[in-house]
Amino acid sequence: MSKKAIVTGGSRGIGRGIAAALASEGYDIVFSYATHEEDARQAAEEIREKTGQRCFYQKALLNERGAGKTFFEWAVGQLGGLDVLVNNAGSTLFDPIQDLSEEKLDYLLNLDYRNYVLMMHYATKFMIENGIRGSIINITSSRGEQAYPYDGVYGGLKAALNRSIKSFALDVCDYGIRINNVAPGAIRVRTKEQLEAEGIDPNNTFWDRLGPRIPSGRVGTPEDIGQAVAFLASDKASYITGFTLRVDGGLILPGMPEVITPDMEPGQWRTTFKEKRKK
Repeated sequence: MSKKAIVTGGSRGIGRGIAAALASEGYDIVFSYATHEEDARQAAEEIREKTGQRCFYQKALLNERGAGKTFFEWAVGQLGGLDVLVNNAGSTLFDPIQDLSEEKLDYLLNLDYRNYVLMMHYATKFMIENGIRGSIINITSSRGEQAYPYDGVYGGLKAALNRSIKSFALDVCDYGIRINNVAPGAIRVRTKEQLEAEGIDPNNTFWDRLGPRIPSGRVGTPEDIGQAVAFLASDKASYITGFTLRVDGGLILPGMPEVITPDMEPGQWRTTFKEKRKK
């Protein structure tokens, strides 16, 4: 019998890589999407064709109240149970504190933290009631550890998740439920074809320039994150809970490799960040 997994935000990028990795490990999949229905359809078809696993998708605006519960109940009904929940859907809106709007603050709080906590609540309650020794994995960010300009709210919420799961893991450990995080670093989420469709030269992007500055010598891929999630979901990680696994190729070890180079003048990193923010 196939295992069953829910992945939020699974139509593109990291979420798509996670759904594909879990399906290759024998999971039936339900994933949510917010805006790109055609990408969701293609992702589901690809999973079915390559793995033979069942795969369903549903639109869900998870920043809205009640949307997470509705999606969760529908997903469990489609799967007929649940073994793994992956909270991936999120937004990376950046603003300096002086320009922050209440609307953006509420949006990030609701999508990047409140929804994650509520989805964990629904999943753990379901697992406990049904005697399932399940696994929950949240996608956070290396920004939860390393500070950058403009990411005080986003990075702060990811840091909050890193801390919160330590307590949540203790709450449910007696039921055999494990809760962990995966914190990606710089991940190239758009394909060559997507970049070309947007009129961007796929051979001269920010990611190509950043890759050599990362200790591992390259930027990450959705597949890198998918494999980390599949590991944490598996019995091979049965002795791991309340842990945040950073998957960033060593990105944050030197500080801010995206912008700092030996030939920069003092304070030049500020200008570089401003230029990057405009793009």
